[in-house]
Amino acid sequence: MALVKKGSRLITVDGTTYRWRLRGRPTYDQGLVRSPLTYAVEHGDTPGTTLVVTTNQPHPSDWFGTQGRPILPGQVADSIRTALTDGWTPESPGSPFHLDRSAGFVSSH
Repeated sequence: MALVKKGSRLITVDGTTYRWRLRGRPTYDQGLVRSPLTYAVEHGDTPGTTLVVTTNQPHPSDWFGTQGRPILPGQVADSIRTALTDGWTPESPGSPFHLDRSAGFVSSH
């Protein structure tokens, strides 16, 4: 399943272009700060398996105003490299590949 292009950003990692996107509105659990922020990444030219990265911070639009940090391109690039090392094949079709970086996330409500 391809990412929605609106609101997505391009990033080049080691010569390959990827598209990544944060969900604009939090899910119910993200809104309540019960679950952390996630974002999705796909190959820029040949979308196949989507990478879903779970972070260790709250969604920036949670309903309690909990302070989080912005997701920086360097973090996205690092997650892409880690996922590729762990077996993510972005140009092949398949189920989403999950990369869990939620260690240290504290649910506040």
